[in-house]
Amino acid sequence: MAEELEIIQGDKNEVYSSLIPQIKALIGDEKDVVANLANVSAALKQAFNFFWVGFYLVKEDELVLGPFQGPIACTRIKIGKGVCGSSWQEKKVFIVDDVDAFPGHIACSGDSKSEIVLPLIKNNVVIGVLDIDSDEYATFDKTDELHLTQLTEWLVSIF
Repeated sequence: MAEELEIIQGDKNEVYSSLIPQIKALIGDEKDVVANLANVSAALKQAFNFFWVGFYLVKEDELVLGPFQGPIACTRIKIGKGVCGSSWQEKKVFIVDDVDAFPGHIACSGDSKSEIVLPLIKNNVVIGVLDIDSDEYATFDKTDELHLTQLTEWLVSIF
């Protein structure tokens, strides 16, 4: 497949429904995790113009910055710290409408206003998280959670 996406206009449910099959086709049979995570980050950023999209991967006792699109980011996050570390620790999705109101939020950028973080779970172990930030408040909802959960579950299945 050519390395380009056809981004449709519409509500976010329609955009995700069009985008996720394109991501799967783009990745195809590629087995390199870094390449795949990089393309997923780029596709989500391109489709939705999110402020920051990226992955943190569990390495020993920390989340370590992986492929991403956006401004520079925090490099390492401890379990239970901030939204990403909380998602890792609790093995659940976090949707945060106002990051400044989240206890212990790690401010990689003051421009980030809302966030969704989804754990990447393989064999009941969190191996990383998908972190998406918006520069607007209350950007994320159950529609994002539904589609991004499907995407992360598929990604983990091809690791």
